[in-house]
Formats: sequence, structure tokens, C-alpha cells
Amino acid sequence: MRFGLLCREMRAPCSDVFGASWVADAASKSIRGLKLCLVTLFAYSCLVSAAMTQQVGARQYQPTRPRAGLTPIQQQQPIRLAERSDPVRNQPSESFTKQNPNEHPLMPALRWASKGLRDIERIRDYSATVVKRERINDKVGEHEYLFIKVRHQPFSVYMSFLGPPTLKGQEVIYIEGQNSGNILAHGTGLKKTMFGTVSLKPDGIIAMRGQRYPITELGVKNLMTKLVEIGQNDTKFGECEVKFLKGAKINGRQCTCIQVMHPKPRRNFLFHLARIFIDEEQNIPLRYEAYDWPLEEGGAPRLLEEYTYLHLKVNQGFTDADFDVKNPNYQFNE
Repeated sequence: MRFGLLCREMRAPCSDVFGASWVADAASKSIRGLKLCLVTLFAYSCLVSAAMTQQVGARQYQPTRPRAGLTPIQQQQPIRLAERSDPVRNQPSESFTKQNPNEHPLMPALRWASKGLRDIERIRDYSATVVKRERINDKVGEHEYLFIKVRHQPFSVYMSFLGPPTLKGQEVIYIEGQNSGNILAHGTGLKKTMFGTVSLKPDGIIAMRGQRYPITELGVKNLMTKLVEIGQNDTKFGECEVKFLKGAKINGRQCTCIQVMHPKPRRNFLFHLARIFIDEEQNIPLRYEAYDWPLEEGGAPRLLEEYTYLHLKVNQGFTDADFDVKNPNYQFNE
């Protein structure tokens, strides 16, 4: 994500994961085979909206006031977290909030983000509970809750859905450079029994259903990278107001909120208002939220997306087993 690119709608290619040859072969056998194929295809499409995703957010709180702090997520079922964890303390310097004469208002935030990205690159892996909510087709969906494990080299993701109930129990694994670049995922109940573990393109039409971004863009490192890219682009233009707000909290973690606002809608800008909450101890972004311009003057900004990382634990020493469908702690079946 970044100061704007995060707000751009993903466009997934309209490819059919089954392949025309498989359907044609089934149809050629008999009318009965054709019907079975169509039923299977329909059931498969129902499975997928749950199986794929990526990223974040917290319980159904309304964190529109950075100074007020955010309500902790209610306790979910026990989450698989490694016990080992090396603390990271990368407190940002107070100087990153100071603006030099005649420089763009975003420059202090960009200096912080560049330093924060270097700090994050020193992190080997981490786990977190992610809560996310996104606007898809001009409709804001419900909060989704996920437990994730992320390893930076090679980039690897394990994801388990904690909620809502329609998604709970589904798992996804992605490892960069393996499985032909595809993700491995499974549903629950009858869907799992019928289809087991399936392999899908992370940016394919099925994997992207109900998502703004593919799983390949998940994580605090990707978030920071995009913030830097979009911030650099926005420094080419004016009409930008930046505030640093102390005293915000994310699940009890002390944070500084960087708020960026573009008062007027312009083609160059991808959002009206964005807020990034930085953990003051670890210098890691724990929350990003972005809003579109109001539909009418004086109206409330409209939520585009929000992602929150809770219970983030770094450097847990994850191995290949943490990203293996054969892990006995996971529910994949081959």
C-alpha cells in the first residue's frame, strides 16, 4: 500500500482456472457428465470468494479519531503463535516530523518512511492478527479477521481466516518462486471435502473476488514500500496538508498518526484523506486507512480501505515448515 496506490482498484485478469479443455472433455462423455461439470464449476466459484485474500484490521471499532485510540480486538479462538520473538526497538527520531523551509509538506513523512523501510528490511519474519475492510464495487464489506505468518526471504505467507463465520477455517499459503507462482488454499465443510486444496493464480479472477489486492502485496514491508512510492509522486503537486498526531493507540500500542489530506479532488490524487499509525517503539506501521472525497460538500469522507496489524511479533525463526501444506498444525489435504 502507499499514500494512494492503496486506493486504486485492482483489475484481475478474467482467466478460467479450470481450462476449456477439461470442460470440453467432460461434456463430450455424456449429458450427465456435462451436468456434473457445471455443478462442480458453480460450487468451485462459491468456494473461492473465501479462499483467497490478503491483508488486515481490528474489531468493529470506528477509528476515525487518531487521538482517541483504537479499541482492541475481542479475543478470538487461540491463535498459533511461535513463542520465540526478538524485540525490535527502532524509535523514530523527533526530527522526522520537522519540515524544512520551502520543502513539500510530505517530505518529513517521506524521510520517516524511508528510514522505516530500512528498519523493516532487517526483520526476518513476523506473525500478526490482521483485520481489514475494503470498498469493492462501491460497497464497503464487513471486517475480515486473519492470522498471518510472513517471511521476507523468500517472501512467504501463511494465512488462516478467523472470521467472519463464512470464511473462518480457510487457509492460504503463498511462497514466491514456488508452485508456479500460485497460491494453495482450501475451504471448509463440504467445499473442502469436494475440492480439497486448490492451486490458483494470486491475481486471477477467482482469487481476486472481493479483494482489492492480491496476497503478494500483503505485509508491513509492502505497505511501507507503497507509502514511499505514492508519497514521492504526490510531492510533485501542491494541495497537500500533513499532520503528525501524537497519542494514538492501536490495541494498547503507543502510536504516532501521520494524516495526509488532499482538500480538493484532482486526477493526480488517489484519496482525500489517509492516516498511517506508526508504532513508536518498533517504528512499524500498524494501521493504514484511506477515504474518498465526500459525495457532497460538508459530507463525511467515504472509507476506501483500512488495514490493521495486531499482536505483531517479529523474528520468530519461521522455517519452510511454517509455509508447508503438510504442516500437521494446518488443515490442508492434498
